[in-house]
Amino acid sequence: MVLAHSCALTAVSAFLAPWLDRKANPVRQQLRECCYEAQAKRGPARQALVVETGFAPLLAWILSLWQGTQRALALDATTLGRRLTVLALSVGYRGWASPIAWTVLPATAKHAGRREWLRLLRQGRRAVPAPWTVIVLADRGLYAWWLFRRITRLGWHPFLRINTGGTFRPQGQVRGVPLKTLGPQPGTRWSGTGIAFKGRHRQLHGTLLACWEAGDKDPWLLLTDLPPEASEVCWYGLRAWLEHGFKITQRAGWQGQRTHLTHPERAARWWLAVAVATLGLLSVGGAAEETIPASTGPDLAALGPQPRRQRRATRLRLVSVFRQGWMRILVAWLTQAPLPTGCFLPEPWPAGPLRGAEEGVEPVMELPQAA
Repeated sequence: MVLAHSCALTAVSAFLAPWLDRKANPVRQQLRECCYEAQAKRGPARQALVVETGFAPLLAWILSLWQGTQRALALDATTLGRRLTVLALSVGYRGWASPIAWTVLPATAKHAGRREWLRLLRQGRRAVPAPWTVIVLADRGLYAWWLFRRITRLGWHPFLRINTGGTFRPQGQVRGVPLKTLGPQPGTRWSGTGIAFKGRHRQLHGTLLACWEAGDKDPWLLLTDLPPEASEVCWYGLRAWLEHGFKITQRAGWQGQRTHLTHPERAARWWLAVAVATLGLLSVGGAAEETIPASTGPDLAALGPQPRRQRRATRLRLVSVFRQGWMRILVAWLTQAPLPTGCFLPEPWPAGPLRGAEEGVEPVMELPQAA
């Protein structure tokens, strides 16, 4: 896949066939049968690959190369054309993300319920040491009270974005206030502990982080179990790495949009090869990026004052770690050098004041009084 720069069976088999001095069709059939269930394979004593058994070893491989004891995970779904939907738990790394647990469903099926998401969390939790600090990011489309509680029960920290509907009762107050009043306009932010939402089963005790920066269409309302002094609202920006990770499987990397797979279980097995190859490139590319001096980046100060449209958590990259890893492996293959193994050297999580405070806009607001 790395040398063919594609995850399509046809592209990979067309590359392997002349290299192995074989015909392309038999090679392609062998690759296809790797994704088949046991009864669909030819020959005796054939077995099917159980994808779920690979999740814990996959995560253990990452942990063995990971420097540090904190990581950011994200939950989200992506589609493969109009045929399949992939629900994935991914790990963020240097502007990208790679899946560590997933399930594939038909695109025509209704949206997944709690059973699928909770199973992904359990499978991902098995290989993570207890002392590690792990935050789990999810967009407001995935928020649910049961998801928040399960993440905390696993010993992780939810960082879930919620809609502006509902109420929040800050600690020390008798009545709740509407969520939309905690971030009513651009340039305001608020944080505090309390009880979110109403109802016996839907109430959640935690911390609410509200932030509405200039230029954003809607405010960020984030619910977490971390105390306000130990959490940063800008951590939610790490969820954008997940979108970049999904692009790797498509036109930005493995050309996954060209696949013709329609069977969910076969696609899940094929996704395992995509995950392994992606993690391999990210580990090599991240190690290579760490050796690049900061002076090789563009000197933005020399270009004069620029409008502040986005506060970056990391330095500006001229080449992504995914492409750097691909180039390092390709060069090693061309020069017949040992293949680089790489390691995971995460960047520090973003911290510091918000843009509003940097630009002279007072970001802190008074707590609205309950009606």
